[in-house]
Amino acid sequence: MKITIVGPAHPYRGGLASILEILARTFQRRGNEVDIRTFTLQYPSLLFPGKSQTVTTPAPADLHITRCVHTMNPLNWWRVGRQLGRERPDFVLMKYWTPFMAPCFGTIARLARRNGHTKVLCQIDNVEPHEHHLIDRPFNRYFLHSVDGFIYMSEQVHRELAAYTSAPALFSPHPLFENFGERVERTEACVRLGLDPSQRYVLFFGLIRDYKGLDLLLDAWAQLKRSGRTEGRRLIVAGEFYTAREPYLQRIAVHGLQEEVLLHDRFVPDEEVKYYFSAADFVVQPYKTATQSGVTQIAYQFCVPMVVTDVGGLAEIVPDGRVGYVCAPTAEGVAAAIERMYEGDALDRFRRNCVGERRRFSWEEMCNRITELYGLVGGR
Repeated sequence: MKITIVGPAHPYRGGLASILEILARTFQRRGNEVDIRTFTLQYPSLLFPGKSQTVTTPAPADLHITRCVHTMNPLNWWRVGRQLGRERPDFVLMKYWTPFMAPCFGTIARLARRNGHTKVLCQIDNVEPHEHHLIDRPFNRYFLHSVDGFIYMSEQVHRELAAYTSAPALFSPHPLFENFGERVERTEACVRLGLDPSQRYVLFFGLIRDYKGLDLLLDAWAQLKRSGRTEGRRLIVAGEFYTAREPYLQRIAVHGLQEEVLLHDRFVPDEEVKYYFSAADFVVQPYKTATQSGVTQIAYQFCVPMVVTDVGGLAEIVPDGRVGYVCAPTAEGVAAAIERMYEGDALDRFRRNCVGERRRFSWEEMCNRITELYGLVGGR
């Protein structure tokens, strides 16, 4: 098949780019002709909360990536859509995670489909965004009505999707992030990160946004500290702030956690991810809202147990009592779950169970489902 993927890819950074690049490689290994169309401009700098949208590493030599999509230029959408229509891929696969992309992606999709041959498929992360705006619903309608079929990764997304469209939709869980490599020995990881190997480490990982509940985790850690249950333990917060930094720093100061919270507040490049997950006893995702999360799949890649809150699709991916604990999205719930992780042989048992659970999350299976979806819509 001839496949065009539209969305983030090199030089754009982060998990979304990694996902599309791994999907492209997987489809290529299966004998398909694959190219990726990524951005000349993804977000205007005024709308981007981080420090940089791109990386300076060389482009992957095994992928055909073209920078040609400008999210703010309607004439560009027309040109890209018309070009895809002329090239006649069997399907265009789009990655959708925010209504901001809807005008651009929806226009490209409509123009590409006009040739009567090309179908538009979408691997959808979110329907309703975590931070809501008045434009969300009309933008969602514009894009979602331009798509022939969807791959969703949580039942919450499926329910939200059904409110907009009756197009075919298939479930496939988020695959593992194999691009981060393999686990290294814990002492080596600690040395690489400048950590004391004699301490035990709990990890909060990823871009810091308010819905991810870092405030709940800090309050939970303060509760544990007051009851004397953080001796010999440290909390690593590793990720770039995509929200105001000061309220979190104030919370750390008010609780007197300056010595116990290790703030690595920067974007963590791919080559360093394995050290954080190899040093940590477990990962905490104290989210207030969620659909699914790439952090759970990184944890599975390195067989690291997890504490997650019972929101969105997190409990679908992290079976309670098997690879970690699912708790209420409150400081009290998170604190209790953290303490339970250190009871008995829980950590060793959860690590062993991760080995079996991770078999569910393969890129081959994701590509199988996308191919199956194309078969469903191919005659439409």
